[in-house]
Amino acid sequence: MNDLASIPGQTLMLGIDEAGIERSANLLRGGALVAFPTETVYGLGADATDSDAVARIYTAKNRPSFNPLIAHVPGLDAARREGVFDEIALRLAAAFWPGPLTLVVPVAPGGTVSDLGRAGLPSVALRVPASPVALSLLEKVGRPVVAPSANRSGRVSPTRAEHVLADLDGRIAAILNGGSTSVGLESTVIACLYGRARLLRPGGVTREVAEAVLGFAFDTGNHPDEAPIGPGLLASHYAPRAAVRLDALRIEPDEAVLLFGRDVPPGTDAAKARLNLSETGSLEEAASALFSALRHLDAAGTGIIAVAPIPRTGLGEAINDRLRRAAAPR
Repeated sequence: MNDLASIPGQTLMLGIDEAGIERSANLLRGGALVAFPTETVYGLGADATDSDAVARIYTAKNRPSFNPLIAHVPGLDAARREGVFDEIALRLAAAFWPGPLTLVVPVAPGGTVSDLGRAGLPSVALRVPASPVALSLLEKVGRPVVAPSANRSGRVSPTRAEHVLADLDGRIAAILNGGSTSVGLESTVIACLYGRARLLRPGGVTREVAEAVLGFAFDTGNHPDEAPIGPGLLASHYAPRAAVRLDALRIEPDEAVLLFGRDVPPGTDAAKARLNLSETGSLEEAASALFSALRHLDAAGTGIIAVAPIPRTGLGEAINDRLRRAAAPR
């Protein structure tokens, strides 16, 4: 195969019409990398059954190989061919698929997701996205598609095609341009293993809503396995080039500031750049704007992005999780 992903300047920008989706599917089936929109963020897709294709994702993203990838499939039937779903997993899938939820379940005996895509683990992370474009692409590919966020590993996740191009131009074959994503945060990741449910990563489905469907709280204990069993679990993640200072109650000169709501910390007027995730205090609006805002402030060239306090309830838990990872030492 002529691997377009390795030829600088050859990343194609494709439309979401039938021709663009068909070409994207052909590229994926041929082992190339294609970024495509989901309702959460843009994913960097590869044929999950092809270890060589999966390896290209790790290369393009500079991603640690011990972090497993999410395999995207077009429906529950396809998911059950890849993983073993207990009653808990089925209940969650029925409530939230298609949607921003990833379930980590034991690998099915006939599962086709490669060992590399699962990072050698006996579990597999599966998701049925809600985006019609993504579902159409997955139907045409006819195989599971692993698709971490379409950015360099540890960098801010992309919510528009131009974000993908800025990070991965010349490193991947094509981008399926579906405009801005609607949720703006990655999927919630829940492990359904050992007869229990554990929240591994907060995201587009809130803890409160998921627990209401289950009728019980998530298990908070750790399993003896020490390797990450789901995606997005490294401490330093979603990081801009600038350092990130959380819960800033005062803004220092030459810092950029990320605001939330109408409360403005002292010193904001002297900030090098400023953006408000939601002047009305909407966590949904803030979630959708988060990654674009971090990219914009990072482009201002400041050494520090100061982040005003953001509530930790509902979607605020996921927002603060992403910000904590962005602020982690690296």
